[in-house]
Amino acid sequence: MTLSADVVVHGATFAGVCAAVAAAGAGASVVLLEPGRHVGGMTSGGLGYTDLGDLRVVGGMPARFRQEVADSYGVPVGTYAGPEPHVAEEVLTRWLDRAGVDVRFGQRVVAVDVRDARIEELTTVTGERVGAGVVVDAGYEGDVMALAGVPYAVGREDRALHGERFAGRQELAPGRHAMPPWVSPFADDPPPGVVGRVLPQVRPGPMVDVGRGDGGVMSYGYRVCLTTAADRLPFERRAGYDEEYWELGRRLFAQWRRTGTEVVAGQLLGLEPNLPHGKCDANSLGPLSLSVLDGAAWEYPEASPGRRDELRRHHLHHAQDLLWFLSHDPAVPAHVRAEVQRWGLPRDEFADTGHLPHQLYVREARRMLGERVLTEHDVVAGRRQHDVVALGSYNLDVREVQRTWRWVHEFDGPTPTVVTEGYLSVPVPPYAIGYRSIVPRYDDCTNLLVPVCLSASHVAFSSVRMEVQYGMLGHAAGLAAAAAVAGGRAVQAVDVATLQDRLRDAGQVLAL
Repeated sequence: MTLSADVVVHGATFAGVCAAVAAAGAGASVVLLEPGRHVGGMTSGGLGYTDLGDLRVVGGMPARFRQEVADSYGVPVGTYAGPEPHVAEEVLTRWLDRAGVDVRFGQRVVAVDVRDARIEELTTVTGERVGAGVVVDAGYEGDVMALAGVPYAVGREDRALHGERFAGRQELAPGRHAMPPWVSPFADDPPPGVVGRVLPQVRPGPMVDVGRGDGGVMSYGYRVCLTTAADRLPFERRAGYDEEYWELGRRLFAQWRRTGTEVVAGQLLGLEPNLPHGKCDANSLGPLSLSVLDGAAWEYPEASPGRRDELRRHHLHHAQDLLWFLSHDPAVPAHVRAEVQRWGLPRDEFADTGHLPHQLYVREARRMLGERVLTEHDVVAGRRQHDVVALGSYNLDVREVQRTWRWVHEFDGPTPTVVTEGYLSVPVPPYAIGYRSIVPRYDDCTNLLVPVCLSASHVAFSSVRMEVQYGMLGHAAGLAAAAAVAGGRAVQAVDVATLQDRLRDAGQVLAL
């Protein structure tokens, strides 16, 4: 063993930073292992527009973060939709420095030594061996949890599992994220009723029946930061740009022209200067967007490290090439091209990653099967829980899960058409997230806390998965980890009432 600490946190996401700072503030020695080179995860990695939900539930460390961001700009809290990425990282880096957290970059965990349901040691890709009293897995992927042998789920479950209305494959429905009908999915022109070669960006299928579980994972993407500043970096055509990859986009615009559908650039990328200094956090708002819908996200959670790197590059190239396509391809309406060309990459963001984000937006990956599974019923009903450590409030928000195709049986014979499936947005009241949902079952592991890949169904997780909720759960996990070490007890045996008191003292909102 080359290193040890009372609390070892894996992943310098917003949850990981909050956990590390909270544990250190409670008197624990803390090591934070980050596989990459940055802190903040999506909070500093492109997700500038902060999804808050009901502001009444936002307390504790996320509220402190919002205040320090506002102070950085000399404005009241809430003036902007969120911080610039570099400002978010500066604030979180200061937190870690002030707390005395030992941050180790480039330390992806590759092995976990478990004895008698207890993590004894973590081994990183550099050969570092790290001993821990308690481990907090705050990564988006739940890799430490998986390496420790803690059971988990991936993707959409069947409706029958928890009796959830919105579980499983969804009905095909119109909407701004949906493809219009009669866009052909085939690269060639096969005879009627014959399956042809499917275009890039279209998942071959077939789809399972509505309500069935298929392991589908909501789409990922890069949330690029854009600006109209005079010194912006214009979008460039990447050396590996593939013309065929964007044939689907050309057919989409052609269909919109045929049907007289008016489209503006903001409907595709969300080009609104909602961040300080006129920057915007580009989002995925239309049927062709920064989200990758070809099924890459389905593969990512269980992929090897090498394959994950390939999938990240696939998503990054998609973002780069989409910006070029929308700003230069003749198939795109001239007014859309002109508007997109007004924007570019900010010179003062992501300088070490080509001015594109360092963090892939992993909207969901693994989900622990812990002491209690949070479900749609808890969220939609706004249920209270005796062991509440944070409140959630954001919509059920399942982003598109796949772009695939189906036959439509017309009078002249079956006609193939591209379809987008999975998008779901359902308002919910404030609801409780219990401590039991961030700890494994006792027999599985006694010194692990999981505030990101927590124990929740796919549907419930779609609401919990916002950075603000991750921060509140990270805060709870950090305090619980320090308490478990100080008391020499399993994380399942932490005094939750005392934990709740400490959270309230730090401004966490546990009831309305």
